[in-house]
Amino acid sequence: MASSNCIMVTLIIILLWSSSSVFSDTIPEKFYQCICKNSDFSDSFSTAFFTPNDASFNTILNSTAQNLRCLLSSVPKPELIFTPLTEPHVQASVICAKQLNLQLRVRSGGHDYEGISYISEMGFPFVIVDLLKLRGIEVNIEENSAWAQAGATVGEVYYRISEKSKTLGFPAGLCTSLGIGGHITGGAYGSMMRKFGLGVDNVIDARIVNANGTILDRQSMGEDLFWAIRGGGGASFGIILSWKMKLVTVPSIVTVFTVPKTLEDGATKILYKWQQVADKIDDGLFMRVVINVVDKKDVKGERTVQTAYNSLFLGNAETLLRIMNESFPELGLTQKDVTEMSWIESILYIAGYAKNTPPEVLLQGKSLFKNYFKAKSDFIKEPIPETGLEGLWKRLLEEDSPLMIWNPYGGKMANISESDTPFPHRKGVIFKIQYLTLWNQPDQELATKHVNWIRKLYNYMTSYASMYPREAYVNYIDLDLGMNKNVNCNSSFAQASVWGNKYFKNNFNRLVQIKTIVDPENFFKHEQSIPVKR
Repeated sequence: MASSNCIMVTLIIILLWSSSSVFSDTIPEKFYQCICKNSDFSDSFSTAFFTPNDASFNTILNSTAQNLRCLLSSVPKPELIFTPLTEPHVQASVICAKQLNLQLRVRSGGHDYEGISYISEMGFPFVIVDLLKLRGIEVNIEENSAWAQAGATVGEVYYRISEKSKTLGFPAGLCTSLGIGGHITGGAYGSMMRKFGLGVDNVIDARIVNANGTILDRQSMGEDLFWAIRGGGGASFGIILSWKMKLVTVPSIVTVFTVPKTLEDGATKILYKWQQVADKIDDGLFMRVVINVVDKKDVKGERTVQTAYNSLFLGNAETLLRIMNESFPELGLTQKDVTEMSWIESILYIAGYAKNTPPEVLLQGKSLFKNYFKAKSDFIKEPIPETGLEGLWKRLLEEDSPLMIWNPYGGKMANISESDTPFPHRKGVIFKIQYLTLWNQPDQELATKHVNWIRKLYNYMTSYASMYPREAYVNYIDLDLGMNKNVNCNSSFAQASVWGNKYFKNNFNRLVQIKTIVDPENFFKHEQSIPVKR
């Protein structure tokens, strides 16, 4: 009898384990059935749905993810990845996620710095809607506009524009593998921002799926929601399907240069002078500074700081040299440093492609940057004194692979009101800093070391950064600023204000009001989403 009881218990355990396994496996199946029921999707499961059991799951998950830190085995993985083929499939994904009580993560390009478009730390089953197959682009030369679906990269958009016209462009990102859908939701800065503003300043329509699964355009969504999605951060108000962009006129010839200066070349004094002129110089000149640590030329085993002035000028070389000689002679720019080219060629140059790379490479949508990294941001409103720079150099030399990018403001950026869009970093900003630390191994101790270093660097920069609030760029999302940790615990207004005021300043309150109206159940939520005010 004892033996019989033991067999029965074993069978019960096996049955319980099996039913639990089957239940778990039914989430993808239920989602698939729901998508078929609520849209015209009729293909087999394997054409657009990928579970962790599929051989192609990791390939799809990793395909556009930029931060390898977010792909470690310890990071929670989705129950399912869905790659919709049409807009109604995206609608259905919202409806089905709500019906099945699943959290939704939406990915267009995978560049978000904390990976929140494809991972979740909020302790709840989630699915990824990956828009990689929605990448159509329609350029209308007659009205100087273009529609681009959310899954298209900015490089694809640039290429399709240049295919139709050599004198039209769009002022968005420098990194060509950015997904246009998420990129514009945070602002979308680039090398023409001082002349034409941000991507959000040049968007004239959009199509989104709201929390009810309804497709809306600018007219049907209303001006409040249209305002909120242009700079209010991704995935708080709906799923972007496509943007309509106003194209801008670019010269047939532009000029680029990259001039490196190390500490031994007088980098400190030159960079101090750059801070005096970068936001005031001709608005057709975008002159960013890329700062890293390199080996000294003549001393083996020693390192130094290098500042590289990486620039685009919307004009010819002669005009550029005259402007630089008048405003920034300290850099010592000469004829041999500058190169004239077309606007589309300058896109490749600024993005870091090798010389003579054909523009068609942009259609591949591939990133040149995949690393384990942690990033932070600051906005600077007063020049950092030379003593401050020297303290900065000391800290950079302590790190293995530090990187800083200083992007100049001024020009058109200073002439747009802080409240025109949710992106508030306008008048008074001299430049924005992007801080990065990079490593190349999936080692937790290594990660902790580098993350601690960048946090200490950020603390050091406190007295030189903007204050009240210390502003940050939402597209360089930084979970150090605070986060929602539990999907069932809606973030309080006070809690979210900590990061909300840094990203959006006074616009945060209006974003919360709009969120409360358009998504009162807070369906679209993530670690730093705009909260609902209750």
